[in-house]
Amino acid sequence: MSKVDLHNCTVFVTGAAGFIGASLCLRLLEEMDGISVVGIDNMNDYYDVSLKEFRLSKLNRYSSFTFIKGNIADKALIQSMFEQYRPKVVVNLAAQAGVRYSITNPDAYIESNLIGFFNILEACRNHPVEHLVYASSSSVYGSNKKVPYSTEDKVDNPVSLYAATKKSDELMAHAYSKLYDIPSTGLRFFTVYGPAGRPDMAYFGFTDKLRAGKKIQIFNYGNCRRDFTYIDDIVEGVIRVMQEAPDRMTGEDGLPVPPYALYNIGNNRPEYLLDFVDILQQELIKAGVLPDDYDFESHKELVPMQPGDVPVTYADTSALERDFGYKPSTTLREGLRRFAEWYHDFYLS
Repeated sequence: MSKVDLHNCTVFVTGAAGFIGASLCLRLLEEMDGISVVGIDNMNDYYDVSLKEFRLSKLNRYSSFTFIKGNIADKALIQSMFEQYRPKVVVNLAAQAGVRYSITNPDAYIESNLIGFFNILEACRNHPVEHLVYASSSSVYGSNKKVPYSTEDKVDNPVSLYAATKKSDELMAHAYSKLYDIPSTGLRFFTVYGPAGRPDMAYFGFTDKLRAGKKIQIFNYGNCRRDFTYIDDIVEGVIRVMQEAPDRMTGEDGLPVPPYALYNIGNNRPEYLLDFVDILQQELIKAGVLPDDYDFESHKELVPMQPGDVPVTYADTSALERDFGYKPSTTLREGLRRFAEWYHDFYLS
């Protein structure tokens, strides 16, 4: 792998007001001397925009952060940004997320996840970068029976349009790496959670409903297992990967081998949804979000599986450990405690 120095350079981050995007930008601004971070986000209302504004307000304190409100599906805008800022590293985190939303709103996924990513690839082709890092998803594994999921596994059976778009991104990145020698690394994230997270994620939605005295529905009768990965662990992984680009090499046939890599970032320890919810409610009580005598049992309902969902996600992270000496380590209780404390401060203080 080739070293990429993030000090004194410009990094372009798409989805900069998003959960992972904003957390990444903040870490880069705090830790990398002389870095300039240029962020773009369309600030759509898929979920509460005030949360995106809250994340942005932290970034706007830094004079080395530049924010552009815009859509990565706008090709002219993306090209002009690359011309103006000449980024050395690009991290594409902009995407229309969510499995269930993709069933009812497919257009949003085609625009952001396919057209938007294509525009990023084209810009990297016309304005060469040292490294393109982009978000894929554990959802590409679909209903694979073999666990833990390895990036060596065949992933040709997506069970949602969201998963299909993420697999398509990996294929497009591979083609551009091969054709135009663009070093690119895809990261398959596994159920990311934490403070200032996405309200459409289960832990956040459960918290809102429990607070409102509503029943929460636990799918697959609580037997779903998820590899929950804490936000700080994801960001640490992304930053390590950003600094090591796949090498440009020549294969045995004398032709260039695409400088392309793919990794899982997950906790490597799937948890039952029922256990997850139990720890969540304990931490919500401890943080003062729910009262001490909260009757949790009467507020939960076990229901069948939802369309597009999978029974288990479980990351094989051995390649990440081998190449970067890194493995996510935040325990579920510790991560949910930080989320519960943040939720209390943000909504109840």
